[in-house]
Amino acid sequence: MALFEQQKDAVGKGERTLLVYVELPSNRQSHNAQAEFKELAKSSGLDIVKTIKVSRNSALARFFIGTGKVEEIAIMTLSLALDLVIFSPELSPSQERNLEKSLKCQVMDRTGLILDIFALRANSFEGKLQVELAQLRHLSTRLVRGWAHLERQKGGIGLRGPGETQLETDKRLVAVRIKNITKRLGKVHKQRDLGRKSRTKNELPMIALAGYTNAGKSTLFNTLTNAQVFANDQLFTTLDSTIRRVILPASGEAMIADTVGFIQDLPHDLVDAFKSTLEETKRANVLLHIVNAADEYNIEKIAQVEDIIFEIGANNIPSILVMNKIDCLDNFAPRMDRNEHGHIYRVWLSAQTGKGVDFLHQALAEQLSGMMTRAKIHLDVNSAYIRSNIHDIGYIYHEKVDDSGTWLLEIFVTKHYLSRLLNFKGVTLLWEQSSPTNKLI
Repeated sequence: MALFEQQKDAVGKGERTLLVYVELPSNRQSHNAQAEFKELAKSSGLDIVKTIKVSRNSALARFFIGTGKVEEIAIMTLSLALDLVIFSPELSPSQERNLEKSLKCQVMDRTGLILDIFALRANSFEGKLQVELAQLRHLSTRLVRGWAHLERQKGGIGLRGPGETQLETDKRLVAVRIKNITKRLGKVHKQRDLGRKSRTKNELPMIALAGYTNAGKSTLFNTLTNAQVFANDQLFTTLDSTIRRVILPASGEAMIADTVGFIQDLPHDLVDAFKSTLEETKRANVLLHIVNAADEYNIEKIAQVEDIIFEIGANNIPSILVMNKIDCLDNFAPRMDRNEHGHIYRVWLSAQTGKGVDFLHQALAEQLSGMMTRAKIHLDVNSAYIRSNIHDIGYIYHEKVDDSGTWLLEIFVTKHYLSRLLNFKGVTLLWEQSSPTNKLI
C-alpha cells in the first residue's frame, strides 16, 4: 500500500524543533496560549531549540505568515540545523506544503502535534483505534502533498486501466481504512453500552471526572478509588477512559469514570473520535470539573472546558467545581463553598495529599441524594456485623439494640446498596421511603 509506505513518520523524540507562535486577533485575549503551545511540544519529547512569536491581523493564503518572516525562519532553520518547525495555527494543506518547500524541513501545525501526542499516549485497543481514526481524517485532507510527480493518469498503450491517479488511490485506501476502523469501534461501543445498561439496571450512581489536561484528574481518581492509573505532571498523561466501582463515605456504592483531558481548541477530529469515551461524561449523575487552583489562568481554562462540555451535550448534568492542588498555594486550607440556595458547588482540596477529600465526599453525598433512599431495617444477632459496614458507606439516622442483640436501624443509603443488604441472611426491611429531596442532616 503506497500510501502507508510514503506517509511521513511521526514526530520523533529529541528532534530539533522551532516553535512559531502566531498571534491573531482571535487569540490575543488568551493569556496562556503561547505557554501551552510550548508545553504541548515538550510533552511529545521534542528538543525545543527556539520559540518565536509572529503577530498578524489576518492569515495569508500562501504561507499563513508573510514572505519576509518565512525567509527569516528559513535562515534560522539552516543555521540551527532544525528537523521540524511547528506552527500554532491550523495550516491548510497547501500552506503546509509551501512552507516545507521554502524551509526545507518538516512542517507541522498544532493540530498535528496534538494528534501525535495522542498517538504516543494511547494504550488501550479502543484508544489506539480512536487516535488512528482522528489521524486518518486529518491526513485525508493532506494527501496531495508529495504526489505531484504521480498525478498523470494511469493508462496509455499497454497500460489501459481504470485511469486512477496515485492520489485517488490513496484517498480510496484512506476511506477504506476509516470505514474499517469505524466498524471496529462500533463493536467496542456496543460492549461499552452493555456496561452502561448494566450500571443503569443496578441503579449505581455514575460520577465522571472532567477538566483541563494536567489539572490532576488521574491523581484524584486514584485517591477516590485506590486505583493505580498512571499520573504525571504533563499534558495528556492518560487518554484511555477508566471506570472503577467504589464505596464512598455517606454515598455508598458508585462508579467513577476518568476521561480524557480537554485543551483549548481541541481538534474536532479528536472530539468526534473520542465521543464514545466522552459519553461517560454525558451520562453521569454528577460531573466533577477538576481545576488546577494554582494555575494563574484557571478562570480562562474553566470557560474552555465548559465550552467542550456544552459541545458534547453534558452541560445539564449537576456539577461540582473541584479546585485541586491547593498544596501548591500558600497558607490555603481545604474548604467547600455553597451557593445562595445552600448547595455545595465548589470544593477546595489536594488530591496529592488527600486534604479536603472529606469535603468532596460530603458534596457527592448531597448531589447523589436523589438516588438514595431512607429505610428502616432489622438485623438479627448473627447479622449484627453488617452494622459497621453500613456506618462506613451510609448514614445511620437512628439505631437501637435490645437485650437479645437485635438491631433496628434507620439508614440513608443508595437504592442499589439497600437491595444488596436485603440479600444478606438475617436482614429484614421494615419500611422504605424514597425521595429526591432527601439530604443528609
